[in-house]
Amino acid sequence: MNMSKAVVATDLPLPNKRQGKVRDLYDLTLPSGEQGILIVATDRISVFDVVLANGIPDKGVMLTKISTFWFDYFKGKFNHHLVSTDTRDIPGLNDEQRAMLEGRIMICRKSKVVPIESIVRGYLTGSGWKDYQQTGMVCGIELPAGLQNSSKIAQPIFTPSTKADAGHDENISFAEACELVGSDLMGKIRDQSLLIYTTARDYAAERGIIIADTKFEFGLEAGNPEPVLIDEVLTPDSSRFWPAAEWQAGREQNSFDKQYVRNYTQQLVDRGEWNKAYPAPALPDEVIKNTLARYQEAYDRLTG
Repeated sequence: MNMSKAVVATDLPLPNKRQGKVRDLYDLTLPSGEQGILIVATDRISVFDVVLANGIPDKGVMLTKISTFWFDYFKGKFNHHLVSTDTRDIPGLNDEQRAMLEGRIMICRKSKVVPIESIVRGYLTGSGWKDYQQTGMVCGIELPAGLQNSSKIAQPIFTPSTKADAGHDENISFAEACELVGSDLMGKIRDQSLLIYTTARDYAAERGIIIADTKFEFGLEAGNPEPVLIDEVLTPDSSRFWPAAEWQAGREQNSFDKQYVRNYTQQLVDRGEWNKAYPAPALPDEVIKNTLARYQEAYDRLTG
């Protein structure tokens, strides 16, 4: 595998570049003349809030395809920010830059980001499972006794967290989220998050995929009090996707998401070879190949 094909950085002639763990963002003017934002999904991959040393070729293309599929699916049902995925709508680029960006960009309306990660959990896993083992609750929400790792939660729960620019997000209660951004807005975000999740969950279930949990982000556009769905949506980086035919409560699940990479890097931690800090390790070719295959299968099942 030629690792040089992974796009791990961009340097475009556009203003106000910001760099997240996976995405690079730039300001640009939309074809309509209003202010917009260019979101570039690179091939970087992060675990434990640390970007790993190498990327996964075309991972950003796969994430963009999945997000775009969901945005199209939700069209007319939920407000979202996607305008175009056509590189010809980006001013001032040369042919080489457009070719590098092909398939990995979203041109979106600009919004003020609500500083809350909107997490919906339909199954008890990850940090929620750890929380439940200690307290019988998840983020302050009491759940029935006797649940196991990966048990289905009877009614999906909304568990917000802070949105950290650097370092770890922190789980907070719904009341604390209301204090941060206002109870009216937070109520709308909670209700919309649960509705988007259950809509996607039911669609995916018909195609053999369990969406165990997911994370949404919302923004506010000028002159509009209603929250708008932004960023990526229901991808293997922001969600846990499990093959429904293999699901069994009481154990960790096989997955179509980057949990495979988390498991590999956790082994490094357990052996004392990494401390979840920079410098981060590089992924071997086998892990890269198998991760991308999982993303591809998720996309094929969802869209096939």
